[in-house]
Amino acid sequence: MSNQTPELIEDLRDGILWVTFNRPEARNALTFAMYERLAAICATMPTDGSVRAMVMSGAGGKAFAAGTDMTQFRAFETAQDALDYEGRIDAVLEAVERCPIPTIAAINGACTGGGGSIAAACDIRIASASLKFGFPIGRTLGNCLAAGNLARLTELIGAGRVRELIFTARLIQADEALACGLVSEVLADEVALMDRAAELATLVGSMAPLTLRATKEAMRRNRAASKVQDDDLITLCYMSEDFRIGMEAFLNKRKPEWTGR
Repeated sequence: MSNQTPELIEDLRDGILWVTFNRPEARNALTFAMYERLAAICATMPTDGSVRAMVMSGAGGKAFAAGTDMTQFRAFETAQDALDYEGRIDAVLEAVERCPIPTIAAINGACTGGGGSIAAACDIRIASASLKFGFPIGRTLGNCLAAGNLARLTELIGAGRVRELIFTARLIQADEALACGLVSEVLADEVALMDRAAELATLVGSMAPLTLRATKEAMRRNRAASKVQDDDLITLCYMSEDFRIGMEAFLNKRKPEWTGR
């Protein structure tokens, strides 16, 4: 089975669903349509054994996905716009986590912003040596990550490292990602990465499906039990003067001058 769209490619081969973010000219920056399609794929995943694992990757050889397409933020006018956006992203990430089959992020190159969030929501992450992972929003947009997103990242790499990454806007490279448990393997290049992704997907797809499904859901529930209210924090950032400054500076390739307002 093969289904292709301009921005997201789906290809089912030998029981493995390959999902490719396909906007290489924009380093696979994610449009709302791409987010929604990914959520729909995960929400409608069959459990009859026809699909045993899913691998996500990015087209073009330079990026897994470099965050949300920022041009979409220009339409934000009210606090509700910001809350709706973060709610939409949270629903997508939850759909990835709730996907009833194992999910593998095969990360080559840049994996930032929304791309990093999607990778973090997958069950397993492997990377090539060119990995650059992070959330440089303190340098670029001046927005924030939702509390649920921060909790997911904290579970993976620890609270101290999450704070340091966001406060410094630096990107984790492959050796550090392996050392801190963000990824489980680092491969030499993209070819080796995709070969290993196929091997790993075949392996995990051969395991008892109910065991994997129960483990995924139990771990999701453990974190969901501590979900907190963060509407005020989202509104604080997205409705700020700094967010507008950061967005326009990034889109026009200049350095923002923050005001703190």
